Amino acid sequence: MCLSVPAKIINIKEFSAVVDFGNIKRDVSIMLLPEAKIGDYVLVHAGFAIQLLKEDDAKKTLDAFKEIYEAE
Repeated sequence: MCLSVPAKIINIKEFSAVVDFGNIKRDVSIMLLPEAKIGDYVLVHAGFAIQLLKEDDAKKTLDAFKEIYEAE
């Protein structure tokens, strides 16, 4: 099973982007999504942005992760 996590692009430099997973920022490759731009939400798997997401869908998933984390 593979897991991808939604993140918001906050900075882009060539084929690399800084994404925000909800106050956790990481560098990821956007080579697979050259159309991605700052403000877009993407699914990130193994350091690569693999799919663009609608903002509402990304926020629903991030909210679900937050609920799980807070339940512990």
